Amino acid sequence: MSTFKVEGNIVDITKRNIFFGEIEIEGGKIKSIHKHDDAKENMHFILPGFIDSHVHIESSMLIPSEFARLAVVHGTVATISDPHEIANVCGIEGVEFMIENGNSVPFKFNFGAPSCVPATVFETAGAELNHDDVESLLKRPEIKYLSEMMNFPGVIYKDDEVLQKIATAHRLGKPVDGHAPGLRGDALQQYIHAGISTDHECFTAEEALDKLQRGMKILIREGSAAKNFDALIDLLHDWPKMIMFCSDDKHPDSLVENHINALCARAVAKGIDVFHVLRAACINPVHHYKLDVGQLHIDDAADFIVIEDLKDFKVKQTYIDGILVAHNGRMVGDWITHIEAEESVNHFECSLKKETDFAYPYSGQQEIPLIEALDGQLITRKLSFLPKVITGNAVSDVDRDILKIVVVNRYHDAPVAVSFVKNFGLEKGAIASSVAHDSHNIIAVGADDQSICDAVNLVIKETGGVVALGNGKEEVLPLPVAGLMSTQNGYEIAERYTSIDNFAKELGSTLVAPFMTLSFMALLVIPHLKLSDKGLFDGDEFKLI
Repeated sequence: MSTFKVEGNIVDITKRNIFFGEIEIEGGKIKSIHKHDDAKENMHFILPGFIDSHVHIESSMLIPSEFARLAVVHGTVATISDPHEIANVCGIEGVEFMIENGNSVPFKFNFGAPSCVPATVFETAGAELNHDDVESLLKRPEIKYLSEMMNFPGVIYKDDEVLQKIATAHRLGKPVDGHAPGLRGDALQQYIHAGISTDHECFTAEEALDKLQRGMKILIREGSAAKNFDALIDLLHDWPKMIMFCSDDKHPDSLVENHINALCARAVAKGIDVFHVLRAACINPVHHYKLDVGQLHIDDAADFIVIEDLKDFKVKQTYIDGILVAHNGRMVGDWITHIEAEESVNHFECSLKKETDFAYPYSGQQEIPLIEALDGQLITRKLSFLPKVITGNAVSDVDRDILKIVVVNRYHDAPVAVSFVKNFGLEKGAIASSVAHDSHNIIAVGADDQSICDAVNLVIKETGGVVALGNGKEEVLPLPVAGLMSTQNGYEIAERYTSIDNFAKELGSTLVAPFMTLSFMALLVIPHLKLSDKGLFDGDEFKLI
């Protein structure tokens, strides 16, 4: 590797110091840092690279190598990546695919061992990872932690399999990520006492403060659907060593626009101390997860970025292990490895459906449950209503914005689960996707049964993908890797996703991210009312209705 020098305003985050100087890089590491007395005006800033402290790469619809291509442009050098999504479809084979593809590029993916596959027993997944499977993953050096423990009832009520997974992580010296939306008081204390050290599911500052005061680290999340930045960011004033930034789930069009750099700019604009902000974005994840990511110290890996200023955080250059990987908004070098679809992994075994498969027989005057989707949130509200009825079947009621929602088992043929949802806003047609957290069955919502059926069948024909149809038009984005990711160029996928997202809005959807919101309508571990392939699920009672 070559030796070179970079000059600028050097930001020492841990010492809270900025000075003009020069960094010498040799063999991919920082050899020396020299302070210069004669500072230059209008000089750029050099600081450690950004880290996304919790992200599901699969939600970008890109394989890891393509995710990296988009992320480095925004100064991201590393991620704490939970391969939970592909594990629910393909098991350990899916995790190995992510590791292998991630290793093909100069980007620091730090994968976790998925703790909850399947996420619950109330849905059909494509795989199961027991304690022995999780232990085999945790023993691998590429696996840095036990991924989010979504089964918080299992922790609290001391489920043996759950506790074994946590104990194994502790024995191997690897932290355990949490997932405990709304958990407070004694139940929260039990969850933390089990050895779970982070949470990224806080919706209010009060909830996050309760967890911080009990010793839990809080990840401030701003993804394509769940946006908690504004509610939580003021906590960074008083808890700079206990907070990190993450995206959790970020669709490709959003990743093209920005990443952790945008959270830094927004935090500084809100008056947060810039060193607190950079500690959350660059330093805290390295310490918590024991990452091999440089912090701009001598002998560290040369993982750093050059930015124009500490206000807008516009990234000029990104270096990883001393390699220039991005320059002025473009990836540098021919280091992205594409794969052919037939080399990828998948699990898709269901037959095409008929319109009658989506019927909801109804008689009488009783109210039925209704899911209320909330824009920008993963939680839903639990309502009830009297349905519109045609020839003995409850149907979508566009005038009241109450639409039929369905989940179709993708792993084998089974009866379709049917319910109703409010706030999607579709006036015509349907949207469907094989991205449906956490088991990734096919989920669809539409204005009529035939449109729903047609959309679902398009997903089945592609063995995975995202679909919108209506007004005599249809758009399909195939996702051949586990029904979750594309093998194609990340920027092209972002453009195609933008197109299909806009089409969904042309059909009437009022949501900021209709497909992202749709994908979480089957996420049973987030309250209050969701739909799995086995039926309607009450997240508060944690049982099928």
